[in-house]
Amino acid sequence: MHPFSQFIQILGKGKNGTRPLSQEEAYKAMKMITCYDVEPEQLGAFLMLMRIKEETAEEVAGFTQALRESIPIPDKFFRPEIDWAAYAGKKRQLPWFLLSALVLASRGHSVLMHGMQRNDERIYIPEALEALDIDIATSLSDAEQQLKMSGFSYLPVSMLSTLTNELIATRNLFGLRPPLHTVARMLNPFKAPLSVMGVFHPNFATIHQQAARLLGENNTLICKGEGGEFERIPERSSIMYGMTNECEWSDTWGKLLKSGSVKKPTGLNLHLFRSVWDGDVEDLYGELAITGTLAWVIRAMKIETTSEAAHCLANHWWQQRHEHHSFQEAI
Repeated sequence: MHPFSQFIQILGKGKNGTRPLSQEEAYKAMKMITCYDVEPEQLGAFLMLMRIKEETAEEVAGFTQALRESIPIPDKFFRPEIDWAAYAGKKRQLPWFLLSALVLASRGHSVLMHGMQRNDERIYIPEALEALDIDIATSLSDAEQQLKMSGFSYLPVSMLSTLTNELIATRNLFGLRPPLHTVARMLNPFKAPLSVMGVFHPNFATIHQQAARLLGENNTLICKGEGGEFERIPERSSIMYGMTNECEWSDTWGKLLKSGSVKKPTGLNLHLFRSVWDGDVEDLYGELAITGTLAWVIRAMKIETTSEAAHCLANHWWQQRHEHHSFQEAI
């Protein structure tokens, strides 16, 4: 019997016999997958059984640990201050969170953003960066150079981990989201002191939070963001789910905008996106999403400890975004 079959048996013994994998079992299963010591039929069955039951925090932690170990990161790689997962794409609002990340970079807080792009109706980060005339990284060394020069780099997951990209792409075969969408957000491959990620379904926020604790993460922030990205929704109150020094915490922040006070866009206009960044036009919803997201990160970085002070500083940084250092010089 193939050694990997034990994990399929655990997940597929039926309603009364099945159980989740332990963290150690999840680690061993993903370790075999990273070594390509699994048959295609087994991998498909494994991923779909995981999808049916949905992943636990222990499974996410085990999968993440094994995938991290499979990524060949140079020992002296430049370590960014913030790891930012961006995998969902946007279809209702523009990716305003990207501008939050660029403001952070302009203030000397380096951001490594990683994510994916699919052929659908959503806007993904590579398209938004193209609208800003910013190149995406094409390799690990390219990402390192961009971080050193400008404080920001976007690295596609295909350049970060070929295997993770291949596993995510199984969605095209099965028509269902594999658990790797959850795991990819947790990768933090360069061990940034702060890791931020958005979720679409609120229950996944606590799964990420618990997985971060199991992995011994020092500073992680998870929020239900617009479209599943790490982006503030100005018209809703938001719950921040954090992990600091292996302790879980949560904090609720109020609305920034009265519900229904801003008309929703009928289409996503990247020319508007660029114009707001350049300061040629103003967009109330967009700028509140940008500064609200910035405030989240400012709080997580402990630059400010209250939401009021964090929002005040975020507004100041946004207004002064083109008067600062490396990022503006680099482009």
